[in-house]
Amino acid sequence: MTRTSTRRRTAVSFAVVAALTGVVACGSPDADGNGGDDPFAALKLADSSTRDADSSRIESTGDLGELMSIEADGEVDWADGLDGTMTITYTGGQAADQMRRLGVTSTEARYLPDAYYADMGDLFAGQYGGKRWIRYAYEDMGEMIGGASGAYVREHFKSVTPNQSVRLLLASGDVEKVGEEDVRGERTTHYAGTVAVADLQERNANLGEEMRAELEEQLRAAGITTVDIDLWIDDDDLLVKKVEKAETANGTVNSTVHYSDYGVDVSTEEPPAAETVDYRDLMSSLPTS
Repeated sequence: MTRTSTRRRTAVSFAVVAALTGVVACGSPDADGNGGDDPFAALKLADSSTRDADSSRIESTGDLGELMSIEADGEVDWADGLDGTMTITYTGGQAADQMRRLGVTSTEARYLPDAYYADMGDLFAGQYGGKRWIRYAYEDMGEMIGGASGAYVREHFKSVTPNQSVRLLLASGDVEKVGEEDVRGERTTHYAGTVAVADLQERNANLGEEMRAELEEQLRAAGITTVDIDLWIDDDDLLVKKVEKAETANGTVNSTVHYSDYGVDVSTEEPPAAETVDYRDLMSSLPTS
């Protein structure tokens, strides 16, 4: 395989990982509860309120060890499948180096119910007959990435909401109410805890067996062993900030996400077909040796 084709294959794969990291959340089943001084009841209420809000603005930063560091900003609707647009900026790591060689420092990401689209820039378009967009079908994610992790990513894209972190903290079985804090001028309550995947079977009272099993499967598929979670919930029982540090089989993953403008109108257009190449077709056109 030539250095150029290797670079292209790596870059288009990074676009998938960046898209996943930019949204940084996934869906989960229903949960009910009441607030008050009980942190578990308060988090159950935040879980359902955040899920039912349907859409929000998202600002996030994240890093996956030496692989990549990114910043992402945009709006996402999860009421009926995934719909939204994010601008993903590569700020460091192998991804930033590879993308810069293709003339790309940031990517527009469009999420639609059946596929994710990444704008790879003018240089890429010049090399592929004006096709600047790569289409990644969610149904193909399992094969692209492989194994259980591929299945996890596929399901993540198909059912994304920002309440997974609330569900994770509920799963910890040991939630601390840190106290009242201001987040960007808004009064919030700060909760914190650590999730150890190995302990989920013992600490399932706050989720129920079905939800616990689903969550454990997702975490194991992603190679996650422990997650430190801090959440800030506002007076409307909505998640407004989260900070996560996850230990995985591939290293430490850090992310910080701010959510705002819940209920915002989101409308995403599919890129023109004449400017789009499917990931499968692109890979088959590149040399493999």
